[in-house]
Amino acid sequence: MTELQNARVAVYLDFDNIVMSWYDRVHGKNSYSRDRQKIISDAANPEISERLTAATIDVGAIIDYATSFGTLVLTRAYADWSSPVNAVYRSQLVARAVDLVQLFPAAAYAKNGADIRLAVDAVEDMFRLPDLTHVVIVAGDSDYVPLAQRCKRLGRFVVGVGVAGSTAKSLAAACDQFDSYDALPGVAAPVQARKDAAPARRRARASAADPAEALLDRALRLETDKDDVDWQHASAVKSLIKRLDPSFSEKALGYKSFSEFVKAHPSIAEVDESGNVVLIRLAADRR
Repeated sequence: MTELQNARVAVYLDFDNIVMSWYDRVHGKNSYSRDRQKIISDAANPEISERLTAATIDVGAIIDYATSFGTLVLTRAYADWSSPVNAVYRSQLVARAVDLVQLFPAAAYAKNGADIRLAVDAVEDMFRLPDLTHVVIVAGDSDYVPLAQRCKRLGRFVVGVGVAGSTAKSLAAACDQFDSYDALPGVAAPVQARKDAAPARRRARASAADPAEALLDRALRLETDKDDVDWQHASAVKSLIKRLDPSFSEKALGYKSFSEFVKAHPSIAEVDESGNVVLIRLAADRR
């Protein structure tokens, strides 16, 4: 696989799919179908508004996860953006440089054709941008299996992200790597899932006291989850932090080096400078 510093990533989000799947994950199976008409007709209704808020998607967690694989060269989200349930995310997505692709359903209960449009765009991008190394598909529908297979045949590393319990096993199997949205760093497990089982380590929220600490915490979690090892090269973590927040500068925060910045946050990370390279890992109570 291409080295991380040369990795170029394309991200495709079937946003309707993720929103509906997470709503069902939070409120129970088929909840979105039961509430659909109420959501369409009166999303401002206090009861519906509360249920939508409880099932809010963490857009940043998805984009940050994709960024951990390399430089994002394009990110597209497919949905009916005139729908209130999707419209609330528009400013967040635009702020993260996500292109919003407008799709309209053919009828009140019809699919909006996101899978077809997304697949056509993705394959076209494979040929239009031959330097793409990674394709991240955020969806759970088995309709995306042929797309994942085609991207792999075209030499791309395919990453899938879907909501637990709503993702086709065949899609997960078709990807080089597949992760549950529930388990992305920064995403809190839904209440029901917390009742069913103790939260997994990767579901832990960053509880850092300031933005710089939160950034360090998230970057370490992403690197640790990706490589499945505790100790990470400090340079790799710093590179990821710069991709997560290009404005980050340890010197602007008053530190002479990145190692000094990390050592100033012992509640977040441990540092090992005994070897030729500086290694860091999450503090013991965060692992």
